[in-house]
Amino acid sequence: MGYMSFIDEIKKECGAPGAEAMDVREDEVYIETSNADFRKVCLTLHKRLNSPVMMYFASDDRKDKGVFTLYCVFLGGLFKKWFIVRSAIGRDDAEGMGSLAKEIYSASLFEREIAEMFGIKFAGHPDKRGLKLHNEVWPEGSYPLCKDFVPPQTYMTDGSEYKFNRVEGEGVFEVPVGPVHAGIIGPGHFRFSAAGEPIINLETRLGFTHRGVEKLLEGKDVSRAVHLSEHIAGDSAFAYSLAFSRAVEKICGIKVPERQEVLRGIYLELERMYNHAADIGGIALDVGFSFAAALASIMKESILALNERTGGSRYLKNINQAGGVKTDLDKDGVSLMTESLGPIMKDLGELKTIMLSNISFMDRVDTTGVLRKKTAIDLGIVGLAARSSGIPLDLRKTFPGIYESAGFNMKTQEEGDVLARLNTRFAEFEESARLIKKFLKMLDVGEPSSGRPVYGYKEGFALGYAEAWRGAVLVWVSLDASGRVDRCKIVDPSFHNWHGLTYAVLGNIIPDFPVCNKSFDLSYPGNDL
Repeated sequence: MGYMSFIDEIKKECGAPGAEAMDVREDEVYIETSNADFRKVCLTLHKRLNSPVMMYFASDDRKDKGVFTLYCVFLGGLFKKWFIVRSAIGRDDAEGMGSLAKEIYSASLFEREIAEMFGIKFAGHPDKRGLKLHNEVWPEGSYPLCKDFVPPQTYMTDGSEYKFNRVEGEGVFEVPVGPVHAGIIGPGHFRFSAAGEPIINLETRLGFTHRGVEKLLEGKDVSRAVHLSEHIAGDSAFAYSLAFSRAVEKICGIKVPERQEVLRGIYLELERMYNHAADIGGIALDVGFSFAAALASIMKESILALNERTGGSRYLKNINQAGGVKTDLDKDGVSLMTESLGPIMKDLGELKTIMLSNISFMDRVDTTGVLRKKTAIDLGIVGLAARSSGIPLDLRKTFPGIYESAGFNMKTQEEGDVLARLNTRFAEFEESARLIKKFLKMLDVGEPSSGRPVYGYKEGFALGYAEAWRGAVLVWVSLDASGRVDRCKIVDPSFHNWHGLTYAVLGNIIPDFPVCNKSFDLSYPGNDL
């Protein structure tokens, strides 16, 4: 079935004559609906596509059109398309949109975010609490992503406290942890409820590193915005700049040369490798296995040094730009990368043997922190965490591009525990190394040259994406007539996955929380934006 026939079926099933394919791009299908049909169409797409809500956001178009515009994005993997439901919301309708949250859990956080950023309320939403704008600081009625927002002169508490969900009963006690932690990790508050040793509830409160990134991007030219995108989450700098650049390239109809797509593939996989090495070491360290952690840190440093020698940056910044990449690999660079991968992969083999043959280590990670497949599906988990629970979701497979030529093999596990997430990292590390070797052999495509920056950007909007090491990084960009960012919506995989951690720890003891947490390794700044 083609996607247009599918749209016709959706319209018929919804009984929504107002739902029609408004705009079809190379991999985006926009479906325009009325307010009355919006919820119905979203619920039907969620069911028929078997997709969580991947993005859900608003745009303030009141100046030009007198309305807010609401977008809800689903992944149609079978069709290799993004299905985006869009509806205009007039001033009088901003208080009465029907909530999706009770039927689609993955919509819940997005609706809370929209409510506090734009003042659009969702009738029937089960959780009215703030998400990123803490009421201890932000005055009520401040909606910072509205175009007419004026920052308050002072920020002060209104005297209220955040209402955590309480678990009550005989023998139940609470353990608050954070938001400030004894280390260099970001701030987040964890409220454990335990009956004896097992955890029976975990509630997280994040938002402490909210920086207003989406607001900061407004009005920026493309070059400056690409640079800023590299600082959204520093451990995913390349993935973010790639997703942003791809959005602009789609808006402007820019065809990136295949050689530069191959180079992007190489650096995206190097970013995956150094982060997986860091996480493997972190899992080892959190159970006291310091020797394995030390070997993993050596591997990470080897990859960071390789990044600097071949791309000019240890963390792969200042490489992407709209239209391609700024760097290239000559024969010496190709040889250096090929030769460097050998010792790194030898270290990986030794590390796997050391960790997986150690009985004490295996006792700490096997069957610990289980996130069951059904729970992961219900929550809308993405990326490595999803694949470790048996969900075959990877944008490199859905939108393969050069990955198809390289014969990409998606790696999954079924158990969903800490060990499964560790084994997924081992397998993806090996697959990334294999892909890089394939990509290096593909570099004879086209003449060696760096990409040229694009000028004369067009007005328009598009969705850019990349399968980062944690999962899907999504960046929806709207450019105005001058080629500057009018609206940019960003979704980090951590935004989907933090709630997966709160379910994975249930039934475990509190001392196992650090290794459960590290096995997800979610981003505070990526979530908070």
